[in-house]
Amino acid sequence: MKYLLFIVALLTATAACNNETGDSTSQAPATGPVQAENKAPVVRKNILFFGNSLTAAYQLPPEKGFTALIQRKIDSLQLPYTCINAGLSGETTADGVSRIDWVLEQHVDVFVLELGGNDALRGLPLAETKKNLQTILDRVKAKYPDCKIVIAGMMAPPNLGAYAADFRKIFPALAKANRAALIPFLLEGVGGDPALNLPDGIHPNETGQKIVAETVWKTLQPVL
Repeated sequence: MKYLLFIVALLTATAACNNETGDSTSQAPATGPVQAENKAPVVRKNILFFGNSLTAAYQLPPEKGFTALIQRKIDSLQLPYTCINAGLSGETTADGVSRIDWVLEQHVDVFVLELGGNDALRGLPLAETKKNLQTILDRVKAKYPDCKIVIAGMMAPPNLGAYAADFRKIFPALAKANRAALIPFLLEGVGGDPALNLPDGIHPNETGQKIVAETVWKTLQPVL
């Protein structure tokens, strides 16, 4: 079922992208003796957000999630980018490796990697988490060498001690090794605040998503 929902969401994003790239000049032909100069259609680029339930806006309408909020910012600035939400609830980094090739069938100009949180919650080996994330990045770069990459940093619960400290180091290390932009902590200002999360204490609520969108935008905007 989770793959069916993801496919529907991806097809919807693709349809929106196709609609936006149409040539608007064909709708209003010139009537005067001097024909208006035809303008080439704007070529839109794709920003793919590849992640888990945080990207998928768990238990919220899609339009309330941070990827949709970022799309609004982009549209308000008239930037030629389309955000594609490829978030899938429950996804681990190993699941991401299994799914990435299919997702990359659609052209990607900017790749935002948001995975690892579920690995931490399950206490999965740090070496495997880092290896899986690097594998995903390698496949993105192999297929789209000019793709710009943004990595969303994540933290493990502090009660995990040394595991939590080492987990946090994974993301800046990957960003440095891959010359990627880094969001230091995706849930900055949101994580651990009951007023900004759903009752589960893990997933941002509508207000929390707005803060996450601002956090992501600080890093993403200079990349565009």
